[in-house]
This record gives sequence, C-alpha cells and structure tokens, in this order.
Amino acid sequence: MTTMKLSLGPLQYFWPRERTLAFYREAAGWPLDIVYLGETVCSKRRELGTRDWIALAAELAESGKQIVLSSLALIEAESELGVLQRLIDEGGCWIEANDLSAVQLCRERGMPFVAGPTLNIYNHHALAMLMDDGLRRWVPGVEQGYTLLRELRAAMLAEEQPMPELEVIAFGRLPLAYSARCFTARALDVAKDQCDFRCIEYPDGMPLATREGRPFLRINGIQIQGEEVTDLGPEILQLRELGVDVLRLYPQAEGMADIVDHYHLVRRSPVPPPRIGARNGYWHGEPGMRPVVAEQAASVS
Repeated sequence: MTTMKLSLGPLQYFWPRERTLAFYREAAGWPLDIVYLGETVCSKRRELGTRDWIALAAELAESGKQIVLSSLALIEAESELGVLQRLIDEGGCWIEANDLSAVQLCRERGMPFVAGPTLNIYNHHALAMLMDDGLRRWVPGVEQGYTLLRELRAAMLAEEQPMPELEVIAFGRLPLAYSARCFTARALDVAKDQCDFRCIEYPDGMPLATREGRPFLRINGIQIQGEEVTDLGPEILQLRELGVDVLRLYPQAEGMADIVDHYHLVRRSPVPPPRIGARNGYWHGEPGMRPVVAEQAASVS
C-alpha cells in the first residue's frame, strides 16, 4: 500500500503578519510533504508581500518539504500579473496555477505547475492538453467527486495518456465562488477600495446565516466558502482505490496541528477513521452541504 502524501493548502484567510509567519514556522515541524504558500484570494492583502512569500518558501524548503507558490484565483489588474511573473521568475518553486494566465506564463518559461481547483478541468482532453503545457499535479474542483474522477482516469488510461499526480481536497471549508465584488466589504457596508482590510477581523471567514438563523456560508473577501468543514478521512478506502496521491488540508485558525496529526494516521490506517468534519456530499455526487453516511456511500459507489 503506497502511503499518500499530505499537503497544506494555501491560506485562504487574511491573518496578521506575525500570526501567519508563526503558523508556517510551526508547520515546518508537522508531518507534511507539501506546503502551498501565497495569496490566492485578494491582492490587496499585503501583510506579506511577494518578497516575503518567496523568502518564506526558501525558509520552509529547508525542512525537506516541497514548497509550491500559489497564484491568485482571479487576476484583474496588470499589477497582479506582475506579481505572478515575479513568483514564477524568482520563486524557485513549482507554481499552483489558479488562473489561465499562470498556465500561460508557466508554459512560456518551461515551469512545472500544479493545476489548482479554480481551473475547472472537467474532461481528459483538457487534462492531457495542460500536461503538455507542464502540468504535473492536479487539484480537482470542489464539486468533482469520486465518480467523475474515476471516469476521467479511465478515459486517460483508455487513450494511454499518463495521469498527473492527483491531489484531492480532504479537509477544510471549500471555496465555492469568487467575484470581482468584495463580499466582506458589502456585508460591512463599506466600499471595496476603502475596506480597511476588515477581513483580518475574521480569521476563519465571516459567518453568514439564513433568515432563520441557520449557519449557511462563510464570507472571505471576494470568496464565498461553505460553512461546514469537509472531511474525507472516512472515504480513505475510496481515495486509495482511485489512486489519489495527495490529500490537501486547508489551514484554519485553531487546531491545525491536531488535524495534520489526524490525517497522518489516516493515510497509514487500513480502516476508515471517525469523521471530524461535517460534510462530504460533493465527493458522493450529492449537494455539498449534505453529509453522506457509510451506507449511502456504498450505494452511490
């Protein structure tokens, strides 16, 4: 049984500089194989600048982990394209391409890249084309579950195409949507360009409830996330059957060391562990908010 790798996904939230640096320096001692660094949500978040992320990448690489620099999911300005060019030219690491601009620049420079979940790759033709461009690892979109991935892998094998490394989001709040508007600024009734970086007040995103008061979503700048945490630990047998290479864990403000330790045991366990998150619907072809229990999962697969 090949042991899966563990990755720490890019930080989706806006934390103070010292908190961010302390978090990653602690993460250097965790049983992780891959760490993603960089701002993927909002270019205005500048507690750490491009030079800081590159320096942090060099520091963490000394721990023996693979470091990947992540790009913005939504590039809207020439200045943001300039930051991306610096990450590619000066970072000395693979790039997680979350936008086709990053794919193009990596291709032009012969830089291997990871296809992030916002690239929306839904068929084997697109995957094969991007592999020709330098794709080496693929993180499917949040709604792409077991059945779709199994069918895509079968199609690649049928055409004798090699599969890239497959990295699945196993834990965290899922990024559901992005917008040119800032949801946090709107919720606080301030202009996007005069937001005063208020999202720093919400280290796990701003909770959004329904009119009935039920927790529903998390607002995180220009990003919307699901409220409940996804946990695919109990699906470990399906993940192995599918040939998943990497389990991605998204950072959260509290208890991250314990979550990494939990998944370090999961990836070595012959039996599924207890569930520590609330949601797994997308993986089973159901609405993302729906939890699917073991009996239902067996019937779906």
